[in-house]
Amino acid sequence: MARIAVLIADDFEDSEYTRPVAVFSREGHEIVHVGLQSGKRVRGKKGAARAVVERGVGEVSPLDFDALLIPGGHSPGHLQKSADAVRFVRGFVESGRPVFAICHGPQLLAAAGVLQGRRVTAYSAIAGELERAGARFINAEVVEDGNLVCSRKPADLPAFIRAALAKLQEQRLNLLDTDQI
Repeated sequence: MARIAVLIADDFEDSEYTRPVAVFSREGHEIVHVGLQSGKRVRGKKGAARAVVERGVGEVSPLDFDALLIPGGHSPGHLQKSADAVRFVRGFVESGRPVFAICHGPQLLAAAGVLQGRRVTAYSAIAGELERAGARFINAEVVEDGNLVCSRKPADLPAFIRAALAKLQEQRLNLLDTDQI
């Protein structure tokens, strides 16, 4: 199964973290919490969800993982100030591995400079920021463009999770086909 990095800092949107992580775990995927500092405890903006950063973003490579989840809330705003986090996201997108970003998560994609010509969605308040970064903003519950899967808000989580699981399955099948050559 896939090894999924969850890039997270304080004030993440609780449900945009807990619901995908619960489903991914239930499906047998390994979750690794990546953040600004290994061992740091982070909390959701509603205070209900908490996580411990297992690996500092400066200690890991996109090649260590099969997919990346970027929950929304204020977490992406904190993370985009870190050169290591921006570099990690850029490397992940460029690797072709799946990237799942919801709500304010695409702010990190904009900061990483990987949105030129890409179709995305996100929380409507950051549409202009994404467009200035070269993206084509589409107001839909899920937008997929290559290895990117994006959604707007917690109400979109069912569609977002389905699309993410389908992308993981597609990646797994592609790897199986490659292994058989």
